[in-house]
Amino acid sequence: MKRRWFLVSIIAVFMFTSFIGETGVLASKLNELKKEQKQNEIKKNDLKSDIQTKENEIKKIEAKIEDFMKQILSLNKEIEETNANMNKVIDSINQTNEEIDILKESIADLEKKIEERDVVLRERVRAMQVKGSQVSYLDVLLGANSFADFIDRFSAVTTLMDADRDIMRRQQEDIDQLEVEKALVEKKLGELEESKAQLEKLKASLEAQKKEKSQLIDQLEAEQEKLSLEKKDLEEEYHDTIEVEAELEKAVIAEQKRIAELARQEEERKRKAAAAAAANKPGALPNVSSGFWTRPANGRVSSHFGWRVHPIFKTKRQHRGTDVANSIGTPVVSAADGVVSYAGQMGGYGNVIMVTHSSNGSIFTTVYGHLSKINVSVGQVVDKGTRIGALGNSGNSTGPHLHFEVHIGNWTASGPSAVNPLRYVSF
Repeated sequence: MKRRWFLVSIIAVFMFTSFIGETGVLASKLNELKKEQKQNEIKKNDLKSDIQTKENEIKKIEAKIEDFMKQILSLNKEIEETNANMNKVIDSINQTNEEIDILKESIADLEKKIEERDVVLRERVRAMQVKGSQVSYLDVLLGANSFADFIDRFSAVTTLMDADRDIMRRQQEDIDQLEVEKALVEKKLGELEESKAQLEKLKASLEAQKKEKSQLIDQLEAEQEKLSLEKKDLEEEYHDTIEVEAELEKAVIAEQKRIAELARQEEERKRKAAAAAAANKPGALPNVSSGFWTRPANGRVSSHFGWRVHPIFKTKRQHRGTDVANSIGTPVVSAADGVVSYAGQMGGYGNVIMVTHSSNGSIFTTVYGHLSKINVSVGQVVDKGTRIGALGNSGNSTGPHLHFEVHIGNWTASGPSAVNPLRYVSF
């Protein structure tokens, strides 16, 4: 924005200095404006390129953020699946713990049975010991009194042996079952605990990845915000260059118009100067105007109609005509169609010509004084623009000039008929 106001200030300086410079200086200022315009265009293009670069960088970051967001969504899905699997494992662990509790009760029953069997077996062993000596099943058989007693004893011993073997077998089976069940439960519990640990490790890994992705997204979003702010600044500067471009364009157009106008004015001045120079040359006839009246001589108006201090007598007198200064010999023409009513010398007028005119029923008389030469005679008919004499310095005159008067009606010496020539003739 500061740059824009700086450029606007430069343009204002150019606009101001162009009023006081010459044509060459104006062209230089115009070149400076165009140079500034070109530099502004280059800057605008550079800013446009920078904005596009920022836009591309922002899009790349947006693509990365979108990719990371997809990864995070995938990680969230995996975490959810892991949590679901962990919940299943935890449910299995809880179920296994319940089974362990039930198994513990079963183990307690088995241990009780085993303990009870141990008691029975110990009693059996003590019953088979007499005074420190062990009594075998063979001694029992050999102690029979008869064959029938032997058969009874044999049957009893067999029953006892079968009972002992059955107790021992069940005892061993219960012990084996106890060991198997313990091993299975412990194995299952270990596997579940290992699965749980693995899932917790997986979940921790996924959470770490998610955290890392989130941190990367935070960094990317910060970079995106930074780029967006930089892009915004570039866009504002770009819009400033567009405004400056428009103002420079207006300034260039205005400067071109101004130069063209000054060139036209200079050309007009030269044309007028050339026309004036040509008109002021002795022998050059004034251009004949359209209408009834025309200018009587070329030259500079040196004094107008009205009251003034007379240049010779130094008294305030009424000047009854218009003086046209030029060099001696400058042609003097009739201001309108008419008849020469006087031609000769007359006091302060010096050499003077008077021409009487008729226009729309009205009579006018024109007077041409201080002439150096008279080219007409009384009664001669003259047309508007006809040469009647030459400008001079005769009579009461302080320098070569034509004294021109216009009278309504005939000329009078006292002058009440005189009117301002500018009412009829353009000089």
